[in-house]
Amino acid sequence: VMDRTSGKVVPPEQWEYNEASGEVIIKSIPYHVYTVSFLAFLIWDPVHMYNFITNDWKFAPHQLTYDVRQPKTQRYVKEKLKKWCEENPDVDVVRFTTFFHQFTLTFDEQKREKFVEWFGYSASVSPYILEQFEKWAGYAFRPEFIVDQGYHNSIFRVPSKEFLDFIEFQQIEVSKLAKELVDIVHSYGKEAMMFLGDHWIGTEPFGKYFANIGLDAVVGSVGDGVTLRMISDIQGVTYTEGRLLPYFFPDVFKEGGNPIGEAQDNWIKARRAILRSPLDRIGYGGYLKLAKEWPGFIEQIQKVVNEFRQIHENIQGTKAYNAPFKVGILNCWGNLRRWMANQVHHALWYREIYSYVGVIECLSGMPLDVEFITFEEIKKGIPPEIKVLINAGDAYTSWSGADNWKDENIVCTIRQFVDNGGGFIGVGEPSACQYEGQFFQLRDVLGVDREMGFTMSTDKYNEMDNHHFILEDVDGEIDFGEGKSRIYAYGENYQILNMDGNYSRLVVNEYGKGRSVYFTGLPYSPKNCRILLRSIYYAAHAEKEMKKYYVTNVDTEVAVYEKTGKIVVINNCKSPRETDLYIDGERKLHLSMSPMEMRWIPFL
Repeated sequence: VMDRTSGKVVPPEQWEYNEASGEVIIKSIPYHVYTVSFLAFLIWDPVHMYNFITNDWKFAPHQLTYDVRQPKTQRYVKEKLKKWCEENPDVDVVRFTTFFHQFTLTFDEQKREKFVEWFGYSASVSPYILEQFEKWAGYAFRPEFIVDQGYHNSIFRVPSKEFLDFIEFQQIEVSKLAKELVDIVHSYGKEAMMFLGDHWIGTEPFGKYFANIGLDAVVGSVGDGVTLRMISDIQGVTYTEGRLLPYFFPDVFKEGGNPIGEAQDNWIKARRAILRSPLDRIGYGGYLKLAKEWPGFIEQIQKVVNEFRQIHENIQGTKAYNAPFKVGILNCWGNLRRWMANQVHHALWYREIYSYVGVIECLSGMPLDVEFITFEEIKKGIPPEIKVLINAGDAYTSWSGADNWKDENIVCTIRQFVDNGGGFIGVGEPSACQYEGQFFQLRDVLGVDREMGFTMSTDKYNEMDNHHFILEDVDGEIDFGEGKSRIYAYGENYQILNMDGNYSRLVVNEYGKGRSVYFTGLPYSPKNCRILLRSIYYAAHAEKEMKKYYVTNVDTEVAVYEKTGKIVVINNCKSPRETDLYIDGERKLHLSMSPMEMRWIPFL
């Protein structure tokens, strides 16, 4: 029982539980607000509930979730798996969905989604697991460690030490038990594959224990370039597979639905990411009858699979050319949440996040090596191969950094990095934390701060000058998404490239030998991909290297496979486009691209 007015735990002697009525009676302080945390048994598996609702399964019996961590259940599941393997000798691959805990997902009485956290650990607790955790950690697990003031450890929260301990413990135990099941499958001469989704909590494919499971493959749903990279970047497996969208479900294949358009949009984003980090296999899922009966849908999928085969025929297992430097994404989660930044649910659009997810969506298909690093890692120094750091997110979230920006070691390390020639790109509220007279703690580096109402008496003279390297290819208005209001330029070394009334939306700044770029928001679009690409090369002092391989039209992109002597140019829109191909800074070819075209060219 917590007193949310004082923020203190209510001593047990000040409350009692009435089992008959199900009520908690608290010796309360007048007008204080209290919350009660409790463990509830999950009587309906959330994934089954989702399918029940989505597919209108009126009479299907409700399924329970197995708690495979329990010793008796473990024995039962292992024996059942052995028996199944023996009874199905013709099955070559066993796909687990997954090991063993469902991400947090609940629905209300009106069949509406009530709470979803694709990264949530709240459904991975039980008395047995908490007892095991206490033995491992050496301290008792308080309900507040998982309830987290009612935020339930949303991935947007800066994770506490206790929650990180719990994630570590779950990874150890899940990987250990998952390996036992995988070993059983292998003992029957079959491959073991994991679905990255549903009950994936604890597997953490980018964690340090995942490879111990010994899986042959991972398959996952591909909603865009970001979710594709979440699969294709996984190490420690023999191959990766993506399930492209849309699912062949009635919520898409219905009157007024547009499954062909969804398939095209999905492939445009996925394709550019595949060219950078290829999946080994692709597929689709759902009711085949729905796809078969939709006019033109099968023909669209034929185009997709043919292009996928062309990619592998031309690249032959080699990697595309990337810039001679790395980009670092700085947040509280780092590589554990690689390609997962600023997301709530798998590939779903939210108004509050699309202006940030656009950053990593753009990066997913760019000619850049991307690292995801934490603030703790920054304290030890910035790796020399990283030339540009990006910090993107709302203030006080795990993505921006919250109180980490009060740490002098962190801010001084980044200042030194930029002063010596590095680049820093901020989106939204980078380095934001109200402290010592400023909101953006790196306002001197960024050349901007946000008006929080405390400096209204100080006049701010912002003037725009949009003649800059970053905008050379760009025509028309720039989409900043939701953006941020009241951003003003700060210092003496800035240049404002775009304004919103009297305030700024896109600003570049010089700091010592280094450079910074600030955006109020950056949703995904081909134009914003180009703006970000040019911003990164500018921040890295690498403008002359940008046109080593380059196409001029912002709706087109190029990937080059030097080892196979192949160049591919893609048109990322559904209209024809004209573009020029540059190699080593020289114009080599003019291309007339048909809608969504992918064209392979021998090395020139």
